[in-house]
Amino acid sequence: MRHTTRRSLLAASLASPMVLGAASLRAQPLTPIRFILDWKAQGPHAWYYLAQSRGYFREAGLDVTIDQGEGSAAAVTRVMSGAYDAGFGDINAVIQNAAQRPGEQPVMVYLVYNRAPYAIISRADGPVRSLKDLEGRQVGAPAGSATARMFPALAARNGVDPSKVGIAAIAPNLVEQMLVQGQVDAIAQFSGTSYINFIGMGRDPERDFRWFFYSDMGLDQYSNGVLVSQALLRNKPEAVRGLVTAINRAIGEVAARPDAGIAELKRVEPLTEPGIERQRLLYMLRAQMTTPETASLGLGDLDDKRLEGAIGTVVQTYALPRIPAVQEVFVRDFLPPREARILPALG
Repeated sequence: MRHTTRRSLLAASLASPMVLGAASLRAQPLTPIRFILDWKAQGPHAWYYLAQSRGYFREAGLDVTIDQGEGSAAAVTRVMSGAYDAGFGDINAVIQNAAQRPGEQPVMVYLVYNRAPYAIISRADGPVRSLKDLEGRQVGAPAGSATARMFPALAARNGVDPSKVGIAAIAPNLVEQMLVQGQVDAIAQFSGTSYINFIGMGRDPERDFRWFFYSDMGLDQYSNGVLVSQALLRNKPEAVRGLVTAINRAIGEVAARPDAGIAELKRVEPLTEPGIERQRLLYMLRAQMTTPETASLGLGDLDDKRLEGAIGTVVQTYALPRIPAVQEVFVRDFLPPREARILPALG
């Protein structure tokens, strides 16, 4: 009996460092991350909430709080101000801030929208039949809209005088309604947002409206992705790596099973219309995230030469004081391996 007791004590003493080590790891405090979206919660935000509910952030040692936003350019400003540690925002707004306030700008660490969804949209029965027709007219957009922020660049490429185009700030939930009611002549909006909102309003997006896609009219820009503050990047690089890994994992799972993502969105936002938001999610996956470049590089990464061109466009359009380097705008150091970033085939 005494021999058995000694053996048990010996086993316990040998095991105790491992047990204590595991307990110590569990006891380590989670790193808090305040994360802001670019918009109200919609289909293409499902993966952030799924990563949260399935514990992927916690597995990475993070306690992530997700807040809804007021525009993809505004998200950049909120991270830059210190109100948020990270967010989902527009890379072109990052470029502008990097040129004007180097060292203060957030940095993108995972590109989500490889093809920019910027569009000017007018009514098919309205007066705007070309971009030139916008001169002397009103374009509606949310105050923090990246689409509106990039409009001068689109105008410059297409012979339009942006000083002759009025930009009216509209509450995000009224943008499409104002266009349909004729209170503005056109809107500057993310295509996926308006396309699906029109369907929800009982309109035919193809027949009832004209679409002027920036990417079809000489402006080959990147768009939204995961960005982090300089402080987080500098002081907690492992938190950045964990954030990117968790989000990438969740994107792949939602792309493979969209209904699971929409169910999570519905849990967070009970007023979500699953049918509409599922269409919005698939629209963005197919139109903005599945491209020849993402097939080659994997989602999250980008082509440096293409980004250099995009930086040049932004600098020229806004007469910015300096040309930021690619590394000031985008850092790929935290990306998972390419094979983990290939989107599954969409049904």
